[in-house]
Amino acid sequence: MKAAALLILVTLIPALELRASIPLGIFALAAYVPWPAVVLICVLANIVLGWLVFQVMGPIFLFIRRWDWFDRRVWPVLARTRHRIHPYVERYGEFGVAVFIGIPLPGSGVYTGAFGAYLLGLDRRKFAIANAIGVCIAAAAVTTLCLLLQRGFIGPESWMAQLFLKWHG
Repeated sequence: MKAAALLILVTLIPALELRASIPLGIFALAAYVPWPAVVLICVLANIVLGWLVFQVMGPIFLFIRRWDWFDRRVWPVLARTRHRIHPYVERYGEFGVAVFIGIPLPGSGVYTGAFGAYLLGLDRRKFAIANAIGVCIAAAAVTTLCLLLQRGFIGPESWMAQLFLKWHG
């Protein structure tokens, strides 16, 4: 139970999310949680996280817009950006957001995906779909890499192995 809680806590950390919790579970917690359970725990936690972040964007912006300086200086910039990017959201919709969330690179993930989707006016249903698809894409990529490393298909001298082996040894 402690291992599952640790996986969830690491998943909640901005910029890490399941990109860190899955390797942690596969490499460091394998004695406590089998890898399929690691992936399931991390995926569910990340999907819920994205949904919660998206849900709190509205109240947060309502609160922040009470400050005159934000409403006069920052909000117009966000509104112009939203207006310029909106046609692309209409064109690519959930798929574009899903790919952004799913690419396991710094700066992507459910925090920034939810923030961007909210600013772009993506509705809740479309974001929920994009979030789930994006999290599954990221989980598949990270899990595949970890399992390839663990089973020796990617050599320990490769840069990918060096990156992930620092986690457990």
